[in-house]
Amino acid sequence: MPGNSQRKGAIRKSSKRPTAGSGGRVKRGLEGRGPTPKAADRPNHKAHKLRAKSERDAARRPRKRSTAGDEWIAGRNAVVEALRAGVPVSGLYVAEGAERDGRLREAFKIAADGGVSLLEVTKGELDRRTDGAVHQGLAARIPAYEYAHPTDLLDAAAERDEAPLIVALDSVTDPRNLGAVVRSASGFGAHGVVIPERRAARMTAAAWKTSAGAAARIPVAHATNLVRTLKEFQDAGCQVVGLAATGDLTLPDLLADPDLASGPLVVVVGSEGDGLGRLVSETCDRLVSIPMSSSLESLNAGVAASITLYALSQHR
Repeated sequence: MPGNSQRKGAIRKSSKRPTAGSGGRVKRGLEGRGPTPKAADRPNHKAHKLRAKSERDAARRPRKRSTAGDEWIAGRNAVVEALRAGVPVSGLYVAEGAERDGRLREAFKIAADGGVSLLEVTKGELDRRTDGAVHQGLAARIPAYEYAHPTDLLDAAAERDEAPLIVALDSVTDPRNLGAVVRSASGFGAHGVVIPERRAARMTAAAWKTSAGAAARIPVAHATNLVRTLKEFQDAGCQVVGLAATGDLTLPDLLADPDLASGPLVVVVGSEGDGLGRLVSETCDRLVSIPMSSSLESLNAGVAASITLYALSQHR
């Protein structure tokens, strides 16, 4: 029988190893495949290229600042007065077809000189942005004020190598009073003003206008809890004095004490009607009264702060 013949029924031997797995695929061919990637995740797919282009375009575009906390000034007189006072207007909006009078032309000129953007919108759009206020075809947008932290005021004094002089307001709700205090604080050498976050006036357009631009030169800080903030100032070495009609110390007495008048000092001013709150009053190291020649009900916050700060500046 020839060497390459094979009898019927014999098993043919082969050098190839038997295959494994279904369909004759080897086991390692089935490992690590996982699900098919999405189209946007495949580098050569059109969807992936479109997404990459979109991401590049988004990175090139300037990011828009949120305007959720912005304030609006509506009306020609109000807008012109705000621009004259140096209120930080970020955009001037005029209604299409608005009559060009002297006030509108002045607003345009101040805005152009100050680099303020001017946008023309429909009357309906201006109504929506100003919540239906009587805008007379002109409105201005003011960005939300960026408050400092109370400790920033101590840092400002340290940078100037001066003893801190800080004004804190307790329950002052009139923004014009706040603006007046900010103006006096800036003019008489204080390092900042502290206001509570709640139940107190904020740096609105009215406060900016009353400050006559001083709000851009001196920091205003938010205190989450005024009593706690005053205690932190005390821990930092400051004396805290509150202005009160029934104070145990007069303003001339304060000036006669060099440790108080020339040292690190926080002056707390209360509201015209209620004065200092009980906890704030108890936290103060001393209560100071401003002597007057006649029986007057009380001085408002702006006037009381101005008198005290002027006296301190002359002494310092």
